[in-house]
Amino acid sequence: MQIGEVAARTELSLRTIRHYEETGLVIPSARSQGGFRLYTETDVARLMVIRRMKPLGFTLDQMRDLLDATDRLDADDVSAGDREELLERVRGFEEVAQQRVADLRTQLARAEEFANTLRERLTKATAPANTP
Repeated sequence: MQIGEVAARTELSLRTIRHYEETGLVIPSARSQGGFRLYTETDVARLMVIRRMKPLGFTLDQMRDLLDATDRLDADDVSAGDREELLERVRGFEEVAQQRVADLRTQLARAEEFANTLRERLTKATAPANTP
C-alpha cells in the first residue's frame, strides 16, 4: 500500500511516517516503478508499535531497541540464549509501559478532579441566589 493509505490506517501524518523512515524505525518494503513508497502489513504493524510508544514517552532509540528485539525474536535462527536475552529486553519495556500507564491514570484522575472542581465552582457562581 502507498503512504497515504498507511497514514490513514495508522492515524499518523505523512510527515511523521517519513520522519520515522529517515530515522530508520520503519523502511518501506518496496518502491513502485514511479518511486512511491510501498508498505506491507508488517510495516503498518511496526508503525502502530511506534505510535503506541510515543505517548508513553519512549525515545526513538528505545523504540529502535524494542523493534530490534522483536524483529530478532521473530527470526527463525535465534539461539536459545539470545532468545532469553531478547525476551528479557521486551519484558523490561513491558514493565516500563505498565508503570507509565499507571502514572498517566493518576494524572488523568487529578485532571478530572480539577475539571470537576471548576465545573462545580461555575455552577455555584452562576446559580440564582437563594432569597429568604
